[in-house]
Amino acid sequence: MQDRSLSRRIVLASATVVAAGAAGVVGVTATPAVAHKRDRRLRRIISGMSIEAKIGQLFVPYFYGTSATSPSQFDQDRNLRELGVRTVAELIAKYHIGGVIYFSGWANNIQGPRQIADLTNGVQRASLALPTPVPSLISIDQEHGANVRIGSGATQLPGAMALGAGRSLSDARTAGRISGTELAALGIHQNFAPVADVNVNPANPIINVRSFGADAREVGRMVAAQVAGYQQAGVVACAKHFPGHGDTAEDSHTGLPVITHTREEWDRIDAPPFRAAIAAGVDSIMTAHLQVPALDPSNEPATLSPTILQGVLRDELGFDGVIVTDALNMRGVRTKYGDDRVPVLALKAGADQLLFPPDIDVAYKGVLAAVRSGEITEDRLEESVLRILRVKDKVGLLSGSPFVSPKEVDRVVGARRHQLAAARIAGRTTTLLVNEDEALPLRRGQKKLLVVGASPAFPTDGTRTTVPELAKAFDELGYSTTHLATGRTPDTVKIDEAVAAAQGRDAVVVTTDNVGTTSTQRTLVTRLLATGVPLVHLAVRNPYDIAHLGGIPASLVSYCWTEVELHAAARVIAGRVDPRGKLPVPIQRADDPAEVLFPAGHGLSYDH
Repeated sequence: MQDRSLSRRIVLASATVVAAGAAGVVGVTATPAVAHKRDRRLRRIISGMSIEAKIGQLFVPYFYGTSATSPSQFDQDRNLRELGVRTVAELIAKYHIGGVIYFSGWANNIQGPRQIADLTNGVQRASLALPTPVPSLISIDQEHGANVRIGSGATQLPGAMALGAGRSLSDARTAGRISGTELAALGIHQNFAPVADVNVNPANPIINVRSFGADAREVGRMVAAQVAGYQQAGVVACAKHFPGHGDTAEDSHTGLPVITHTREEWDRIDAPPFRAAIAAGVDSIMTAHLQVPALDPSNEPATLSPTILQGVLRDELGFDGVIVTDALNMRGVRTKYGDDRVPVLALKAGADQLLFPPDIDVAYKGVLAAVRSGEITEDRLEESVLRILRVKDKVGLLSGSPFVSPKEVDRVVGARRHQLAAARIAGRTTTLLVNEDEALPLRRGQKKLLVVGASPAFPTDGTRTTVPELAKAFDELGYSTTHLATGRTPDTVKIDEAVAAAQGRDAVVVTTDNVGTTSTQRTLVTRLLATGVPLVHLAVRNPYDIAHLGGIPASLVSYCWTEVELHAAARVIAGRVDPRGKLPVPIQRADDPAEVLFPAGHGLSYDH
């Protein structure tokens, strides 16, 4: 990555260090003279662009396939049906696209590090073939934890709430730097992370463990640390979802949530992490598709609200970086306007990058018509293009080769030093909630284990699931383990099978995933307790599960079910690592939410 190193030297040589307040991290910003000189150079690039090319720089669409030029027939057919082109190279050429986003699973963009590198190089070749050749800013949602796109081959790191439980700014920064270093080696220079939402609503269906916690100041500290880590690695961090998605029980993918906080509550609960991100030098911020009447009484979705984006984010908070819309295919932003008008209104509100339009042709033509009619001035259009080019320049895309080296990918992505660091960080996040009569760690004689319970598939690998992986982790520690996955909704047959499997075991480790009041996971736990076999409970996602379970002698939280977090939990249960995690959210009683069962900051250890 010679070009990336060169770009970092250029940026650092022309920068001043700015303190990031209480976060204890530093950001890097160009001096006014250097910034003026840079902008003059970037404006010369813009002056050579057609209106069509300028509009194309704003869009960040999805596409199907693992190759830029030769996807499978299945992917090609989907591209034709939804995008009107066969390949992402054709998409870039047709719409002068300035950036794309990679997805695993449904989009089939990701198979492994070498393939991603080849795809990236193909995308950049297509971008450099445009009449005004400007490399693409390639994006991804690699939050880690529950929201991961690149799995096999890349280092898996604890997610936000796990890092919040670890309470270590150094670990949060290191995790961001490791993730950013691996993304940059793959030619991915914009990561839509970290999540800056404060999860004060346990029923939040979309943020939850993606948040660092429920305390605005602590979330802000962790957000600032992650921003520093990503951007030290040469990746554009993106704090999301402004103005705050933490206090809602509705998912903006499927509806238009309303945040009922007063202005004072917003200033106290939602704003601090975004202020911290801006102080840390964050290069981009993503909008939320939700209404905040206290900020904008018109009840426009924040993504389309000039009052929120221009008035609050830019004018009050002082952010002059790139504003990215959340995905424009989400229901929350499509409730009032057509898909041709949504991107126009987002730009008029103050957004710069238009992410994931549901119909790229309709969206592109909608913006083009608005510019030609004068509804959006060319000066306004160029403001956004300039901001986008600034971040492309900052990460070295305009000052060196945008292509990536397969050798560098092999050396960096999934490096052993990164894996070891991830394991150490994860070991400091597992949280012990209950330990009656010192049930943990397991005693020497407790060698025969049953691992049973909910077994969600790994976020990026549906062939690997929680219960077998946790059993494998115990086997590697010298236990004799059997396992049985009963799922999130175990029926009577599965529960009976689990009870029978517990007979003759020295201990049972039962996993739960998002337990609710009517969940049959509660019945499973009750029946296992009745066997008299020592029981250890591990919530593999939400820390709130324990509020629905009674009589548990030992209970822990891993905050996610990826390999690194499951193996860390196994080491804690076995006593190889002392639990150090502290709850980053309070847990209320299920039958009386006004009463706190475990306060934020609660977490037991073995050494007392």
